[in-house]
Amino acid sequence: MHLERTALPGLGVSYTFGTAEGQRIGVITHLDGRREVIAYDPDDHETVRHTAVLTDTEARTVAHLLGLPVFVDEVRQLADGLDGVASVRIPLVAGSPYCGRRLGDTRARTRTGASVVAVIRDGRAIASPEPDFVFRAGDALVAVGDDVAVAELRELLMNG
Repeated sequence: MHLERTALPGLGVSYTFGTAEGQRIGVITHLDGRREVIAYDPDDHETVRHTAVLTDTEARTVAHLLGLPVFVDEVRQLADGLDGVASVRIPLVAGSPYCGRRLGDTRARTRTGASVVAVIRDGRAIASPEPDFVFRAGDALVAVGDDVAVAELRELLMNG
């Protein structure tokens, strides 16, 4: 699939693509967080046939229904405005005692108070990994907790 990304100065970013059946679809992400889903006329790919404006919650719901991952930016937005809550990205290095082991083996939440809410692997976000999720070197864990908890999680992942 070919995805076109176009900066819209002062407005946001437009993403457009064609479906296998020849329909042209677009999504505009506005700087203020709004999103518009656009369906173009099948006979004229420059003419907008329909626009649906989605709130942030509606956009996330549609993304989840389509099976799309939660991005790290969204996790950061979650913690914004919540005093004492940090969201961090912790790389899992090759020397970690948890490479090749399951998330449940870390007992991270019990031991540190931090929660692993996603894992970034090969540029893809895996949201809400299950306890049997097996870590690989190069994974990046997205964790949420207070400053002490995330520091303890970082230490745990590095040294066991």
